[in-house]
Amino acid sequence: MLKIPEDLSNRRILLKPNLISASAPPLACSNPFFVKAAASSFLSRGARVLIGDSPAFGKAATVLRRQGFTRAFSGMAVEPVTFKTRVLKTLDCGITVGVATEALDCDYFINLPRIKAHDQMGITMAVKNVFGIVLGARKAWLHMRHGESWQDFSRMILDLHQLLPPSLVLADGIEVMNRRGPMRGPSLALGCLAASRNAVALDRAMLEVLEIKNERVPLVQTAWERNLTGASLRDIDFPQLLPQAFHGSGFQVPATLIPVRFKVVRYLRSSIKRMFSP
Repeated sequence: MLKIPEDLSNRRILLKPNLISASAPPLACSNPFFVKAAASSFLSRGARVLIGDSPAFGKAATVLRRQGFTRAFSGMAVEPVTFKTRVLKTLDCGITVGVATEALDCDYFINLPRIKAHDQMGITMAVKNVFGIVLGARKAWLHMRHGESWQDFSRMILDLHQLLPPSLVLADGIEVMNRRGPMRGPSLALGCLAASRNAVALDRAMLEVLEIKNERVPLVQTAWERNLTGASLRDIDFPQLLPQAFHGSGFQVPATLIPVRFKVVRYLRSSIKRMFSP
């Protein structure tokens, strides 16, 4: 079980927010002040703090600047890191993926998802945020090549977690994207923060908070079918507020999920957009 020491001197802490795009509405990306609070905590314990992601479009440095992270981190020793060095890894599901060496080269991987409804996956939280260690151009290819079903795609994303260094999840459910996503859904004030050593457990716990059934969310349902640790409520303790404290929030997942698999035209359009994103 992960236990982060009080003294983090000379330890490399990687903050992994969700930096989807420089042109995305603010609600689609992690909140810079939420990430700043996490960074402050680790800096105060002597850590070397890095921040990085592989956005769906454009460069992380541009997203950090346009989404307000650079301004929020002014005066802080937080180092942006570019995910650019590919290393090929074969997952247990048999798929070979190109992930960023920079995402794995740390002592602790701090997963900082923002809770969002998602048109393809129902809702994205801690497990899905790790898809960001796959280098940008490869994401669309994996959608096209291995998006035959929600279950197959979910197995791939779940297997990515086996590659990570020791990890901690801090999830932002203060203001969430509701009903559709991950780009253009309306906001919902949920007022919830969640933390776990286990991304699967955090996602499962949040479904109780949001009153969503397993089968509506492929990543959670697939984790349950594979009997992964944290996929059952029997594995989970709620040391602070119980899920019932947030019931009646009104959060909704999309009524019908769109296919995970990208068609060739969408793949080409995505690739062209990526080429011209700053």
